[in-house]
Amino acid sequence: MAATLHFGDRAPHRSPGAQALAGGDADMAADALFLPVGELPAATGWELKPEGACLGEVCVPLGAAARRPGLVDVATLARALGRPLVHEGATWVAGEPAAARAEALATLQAPDFELPDLAGRLHRLSDYRGRKVVVVSWASW
Repeated sequence: MAATLHFGDRAPHRSPGAQALAGGDADMAADALFLPVGELPAATGWELKPEGACLGEVCVPLGAAARRPGLVDVATLARALGRPLVHEGATWVAGEPAAARAEALATLQAPDFELPDLAGRLHRLSDYRGRKVVVVSWASW
């Protein structure tokens, strides 16, 4: 089965070789998402080494259950990093860890983003720091 993984602020990664194993009654109960080992760095920024998943010098042990021949469980990595993981169908999202979310809330500062106005000019939220800004959004769904 193919799956798309959104891991933190990384670009979405589509994996045609993914294997998902979901448990529980709800569609949102994500138990396991196995990706080919070679896709782990592109999907998450982490790479698999004998000691576990590593990002630079930092390694997180994953355990034998998170490994299958040629595959690694991204859900186990997300849980080890404190990232909430949800899915709907073939789309899986690993959010920011609770500590990062709490820090953002403590500062009361919105994350920076860039959007075009009706004339096509790009505006970044950070361009308006220190000034009051009203952001109006709408979606058809």
